[in-house]
Amino acid sequence: MHVFVTGATGWVGAAVVHELLAAGHRVTGHARSPDKAAALSRIGAGVVLATLDDLAVLHDAAAAADAVVHTAFDHDFSRFIENCAQDQRVIDALGAALEGTQRPLLVTSGLLGLRPGADETDVPDPASPRRSEPTARALAQRGIRAATVRLPPSVHGVGEHGFVPILIELARRTGVSAYLEDAGNHWSGVHRQDAARVYRFALEQGATRPVYHAIADESVPFKRIAEVIGARLQLPVVPRGSDHFGWFARMAGADMAASSAATRALLRWQPVGPTLLGDLDQPGYYAA
Repeated sequence: MHVFVTGATGWVGAAVVHELLAAGHRVTGHARSPDKAAALSRIGAGVVLATLDDLAVLHDAAAAADAVVHTAFDHDFSRFIENCAQDQRVIDALGAALEGTQRPLLVTSGLLGLRPGADETDVPDPASPRRSEPTARALAQRGIRAATVRLPPSVHGVGEHGFVPILIELARRTGVSAYLEDAGNHWSGVHRQDAARVYRFALEQGATRPVYHAIADESVPFKRIAEVIGARLQLPVVPRGSDHFGWFARMAGADMAASSAATRALLRWQPVGPTLLGDLDQPGYYAA
């Protein structure tokens, strides 16, 4: 099939593009700069050069495809509310392009706002500012085949630039690898290539369910993450209050354990990549 992928040069989007191409699908990738567009061309993907505000361009690219995967999101957390609104506009535009067809749209979201141990049937907190999943659900109510792939807080692999590197940088800056005192919370994780396979399998099966969990490690104690980082950096591992984590305290203290049992059974998906703690316990994660 011909798949249009937004955020096609991002951490998750690039893995999805490679996975789809390797499986024999045709891919058109969205990129926001000429350099990134050239990188897509070099691996055999078509290119749409646009910003996330170029809604007409994104709409037309989606209309020309057999399926759409939306992974793009502006992760400037100083503008998080504005970026959530932008994300909603993009999803609405992609959905409008597919309305009246049975062509699937996969939207990306996370686990924040779900209960600890959540499964695919749980619904996120409606007060959450991120509107990716609620927007996909609203599209589905209009008859559009829209579904959500939920990603864990750590989509890991050497070279990532997500939440775990924030913890590593904080440890370097403060001289301790910390966990939130009295939290006892857990994170979940998935290797980026395993996550990419969830997107492909869901598309190939027609995105028949509203939610998929791309989660390999379902429950990793946050303290164990801090311990591995501390051992690698040769820093003490200590409990700290929320002030230590600053703006990141909500993520650091969140319990984002979740089950992927239904996704594994439905898609016959079995993670094969390194575990979260295994990935963290290698020097590539700590290259300056």
